[in-house]
Amino acid sequence: MVNIRRGLIIFPLLFIYGSCHDFMFPTAIHQFGKPIAEFKGLHNVGAFPGTASLVVGDDGGSAVNGDDEDSASDGGKDGDGTSNTLSVQSLDNGSSDPSSQVAAVCDADVAGAQTTFKGSWELFVENAGVSAMHMVLLPKIDQALMFDATVWKISKLKLPGPPCRKVEGTNEEDCWCHSILMDVETGNIRPLRIEHDTWCSSGALDVNGRLVSTGGYNNGSDTVRILDIAPNSEWIEYPGALGNGRWYATQVTLADGQFMVFGGRDFPTYEFVPPQGQKNTRNEVHAFKFLVETHDPVENNLYPFVYLSTDGNLFIFANNRSILLNPNNHQIVHEFPVLPGGARNYPASGSSCLLPIILNPKENRRVIPAEVLVCGGTPHDAFEKADLQRPKVFLPGNTDCARMDITKRNGKWKVINMPSARLLGDAVVLPTGDVLLINGAKSGSAGWDDARDPNLNPVLYKFKGDGTGSKFTVMNPSNIPRMYHSSFAVLPDSKILIAGSNTNPGYFDKALFPTEVRVEKFSPHYLDPNLAQFRQEIVVEESDNQVKFGQKFHVQIREGGAIEQAKLQVTIYSPPFTTHGISMNQRLIQLGIEEFNNGKIVLQAPMNGNIAPPGYYMLFVNYNGVPCHRSMWIQIIP
Repeated sequence: MVNIRRGLIIFPLLFIYGSCHDFMFPTAIHQFGKPIAEFKGLHNVGAFPGTASLVVGDDGGSAVNGDDEDSASDGGKDGDGTSNTLSVQSLDNGSSDPSSQVAAVCDADVAGAQTTFKGSWELFVENAGVSAMHMVLLPKIDQALMFDATVWKISKLKLPGPPCRKVEGTNEEDCWCHSILMDVETGNIRPLRIEHDTWCSSGALDVNGRLVSTGGYNNGSDTVRILDIAPNSEWIEYPGALGNGRWYATQVTLADGQFMVFGGRDFPTYEFVPPQGQKNTRNEVHAFKFLVETHDPVENNLYPFVYLSTDGNLFIFANNRSILLNPNNHQIVHEFPVLPGGARNYPASGSSCLLPIILNPKENRRVIPAEVLVCGGTPHDAFEKADLQRPKVFLPGNTDCARMDITKRNGKWKVINMPSARLLGDAVVLPTGDVLLINGAKSGSAGWDDARDPNLNPVLYKFKGDGTGSKFTVMNPSNIPRMYHSSFAVLPDSKILIAGSNTNPGYFDKALFPTEVRVEKFSPHYLDPNLAQFRQEIVVEESDNQVKFGQKFHVQIREGGAIEQAKLQVTIYSPPFTTHGISMNQRLIQLGIEEFNNGKIVLQAPMNGNIAPPGYYMLFVNYNGVPCHRSMWIQIIP
């Protein structure tokens, strides 16, 4: 039964909308107490996560505390006395009785439509030609860039004609395509040529919307490559541009639009990505003892989670430890408590995201709270047992999610249980601020044929400030396993593009999990057809699409009836570069609404690049918790 503060109203309807700021689902809630492997061969509507400090007590119990102090005195319960370790019982399609729906009347900043809809799937493209090991949505042109690796020398799509790629060190020609652009509306595919191997590379969008990609394998490990969004653009590649080889490294965007790249196999270092056409020397590479200290015998600290915090420091999580690094003086300014329970980074791969950053109208706070979510992963020896031991042993994945405010020097982890184990998954920040945990497996680790038990059900994570209900809802499953090397992109229409999955060292059709070239779209809960009345339309030609830091700007929506400002929410989303369960530079910011009149929403742009690095963002207008028909692209310029 849903926990209710002020009262109950029972409606015999399929959906209702009311004064609660979270979607309500008819769920039964129960309390739960060198080379290796691949190697070889929230708040939902309007009120996002608050500024509460997140704590793991000395006894391992979790607790939520106020802004100014930390303690675990509540014994692992939310402020209303409900347990933090709640798990949602998975429901089959159609198992709920509409006449039994319960609505909670609760305190809320923004009203949220309620729905029992748990998402739907559609097969978008039968054969993308390339299995999307890497993916990013390119701004303005609304095309998804997908690529795998040249090392396979094969894919499901031939290049349209010469020239073919010359295989490194041989006279062999590779005439297969390893990189494509896919139109996210039509599914049309344009093949792209690429020379230097992108296997397990990194990337980020620059201020002009271009993808700047770093690293990879063999001849690609020290390469910087750029793909523009101008018509008919092709890859431009700069081999030898990096001071160290970067294989399984993480690229992060700084407040001034520069990039840094961290780690990579055999290189516990970091460096700034050089300007186009320039090369780093070894003197421009910085030793990073933290990556030495977090290195297990089977690594577990590759593809570290790296986020620019709102105070200008970089939050870096590797294995089970996390720090704040000042990128200007290269000093570690703080180390957070260890997150127990196993390894979170590659190859015992958990997933992570920066939770939404919430701005007030006329924002003037010195430090804006920022929180990180880390979910899943596996025990430290999971890769060793799955990849190196015979017969293979597939250890169960973790079932926990942990959350922490990284702007607090006394910040600690708050740990809650997911409905099921998950590794190799992705943490998708939705336009409304919810997090969708998607893709992955329930046992094993990263690596070739090293995971089992596909986790086909997405899980919606919601942090409820009033403490009612569950933080997790199990959504409807796909019928396509998305295991190792899966990826995603949030689309302008608020659907989620899902692609990739390859547990094999090449393109294998006959395997336990064949190389996957099908592309799907997932429609989350807010795309319930019964909520279509709440979807607004942005009038792009009457809206500002380029803004400077701190500047007031406006977005025009087409009013089709009475709209209450209290139910409006505007968010901007930076499309991430996704690969191997890591979403580089994924960032969602809720803007403060200063005024609303006749469909004109007056907003304040983020004050500085620590909050929102310069570049392109997808702007969503959400009403009653339901995103607009289509986002618009805005560019934040220095």
